[in-house]
Amino acid sequence: MENTTMPTPMKGLPPTHPGEILREDVLPALGRSKAELARLLGVSRQTLYDLLNEKQPVTTAMALRIGKLCGNGAAFWLRLQAAYDLATQGPALADEIARIPTLQVA
Repeated sequence: MENTTMPTPMKGLPPTHPGEILREDVLPALGRSKAELARLLGVSRQTLYDLLNEKQPVTTAMALRIGKLCGNGAAFWLRLQAAYDLATQGPALADEIARIPTLQVA
């Protein structure tokens, strides 16, 4: 059974890392410094910078923190990360995944 609630990337557009959305859209709208946001999130500046620079994924713990801070919930940030991961890792694993059989219930 396929999950149809997962956002799909638009054809021709590269996948968007959640850190890019935070860096380019959310942080400017909040009008706060990165250091202040790290403090409000309860994480180190380096942790926030790694996410904003797309060096780290949005983990469940970070999604909970960002979702609370922004008021849009953790699930939103986890869905963004899952869509990014599927778009970036799927093609790299396509041949390997194709060799895995799909089992049927007896």
